[in-house]
Amino acid sequence: MATAYWQDGKAESAGGSFWSAGHRPTLIAAFLYFDLAFMVWVLLGPLGPEIAKTLHLTAAQKGLMVATPTLAGAFLRLVNGLLVDRIGPKRSGAISQLIVIAGLLTAYLTGVNSFGGTLALGVILGFAGASFAIALPLASRWYPPEHQGKAMGIAGMGNSGTVLASLFAPMLAKLFGWNAVLGLACIPLAIVFVVYLALAKDAPNAPAAKRFVDYLQPLKTADAWWLMLFYSVTFGGFVGLAASLPIYFTDQFGLTTVMAGYCTAACVFAGSLVRPLGGALADRIGGVKTLNAVYLVAAAALAGVSGAPTLASALGLFVVAMLALGTGNGAVFQLVPQRFRAEIGVMTGLVGMAGGIGGFYLASSLGFARQLTGSFAPGFLIFAGLALVAVAALTAIKARWRATWEAAANGVRI
Repeated sequence: MATAYWQDGKAESAGGSFWSAGHRPTLIAAFLYFDLAFMVWVLLGPLGPEIAKTLHLTAAQKGLMVATPTLAGAFLRLVNGLLVDRIGPKRSGAISQLIVIAGLLTAYLTGVNSFGGTLALGVILGFAGASFAIALPLASRWYPPEHQGKAMGIAGMGNSGTVLASLFAPMLAKLFGWNAVLGLACIPLAIVFVVYLALAKDAPNAPAAKRFVDYLQPLKTADAWWLMLFYSVTFGGFVGLAASLPIYFTDQFGLTTVMAGYCTAACVFAGSLVRPLGGALADRIGGVKTLNAVYLVAAAALAGVSGAPTLASALGLFVVAMLALGTGNGAVFQLVPQRFRAEIGVMTGLVGMAGGIGGFYLASSLGFARQLTGSFAPGFLIFAGLALVAVAALTAIKARWRATWEAAANGVRI
């Protein structure tokens, strides 16, 4: 018997087209929320060179400054995953947006005058990064398994907000000062908050709330840890680069902050654009095959970046790496609901947490590598090695996954 899903409160067949199988206003709301949240999550990256000049930060401090929102967002994603299953994704998203707006407005009014202040702001911005654990289940609960990759890919394409930060934050900082950018960011955030409240709707087929201890049950399975590892490389690489590239381009090639923002935006746009394509590709050929290709391409590109002699060669390799990593982000989240549909809220939080930890590692390690060795190369090479570790892990487990996952029996490629 075909499973019934919902469109505007009415049951729909799971076998329908993608656009008729779910709730389009909620999908749009999830994308907008995610987009603006990601814009401010990485805001310290594009502003980093100017902040570092004002506060006289070392290379390691710059790395930690841009990495702190990523780490905070990682752990807050787990909190938000639990909250989604308790009070629903719409209310969880509203609370998170209010915290971010209030935090940015406070930072703008009081000023950020020390390295410790940048870290405190980074923790607040972590709530924006934790939007991942809300936006994806908000959208995905409306869609059947065969459309999960596309639904989560479209909602997840909100990571394109990092492009907005890279394009506009340096220009606005040049015109008004970097502290003013914190206040200006509250304007689009407030607009999207109103739109979100108007459009978003919780799916009626959400799983029932469980006991608190039950939320961590997925961690007793090896599959959860494997999926967390895979996302720590794909999303960790994407967000770590998005946060670090403005500093890399200014330090490595002497670009102005605005030009570094343009270069970063080109790289981030590539990775953001292909996320839904990654989900669709995984729906067609399987998430495992997609990820294998992704990791090999990303490893080669990052290894090449470590020795790139010119801006043009580095920029080209970063675009290739971001295309691969963005595709991988969509592919991982084609696999997650096939294995953990009933626990999608907490698994989104767990997997998202792992992705944030990967991003924190990459961003901070690049700063420490620069300070200790005078080069960013060791940080890139180690992360390329992690991508190859992921390939080896996929090779070891793919046969078991295909033999045991229920998705395979239902004709969904994994």
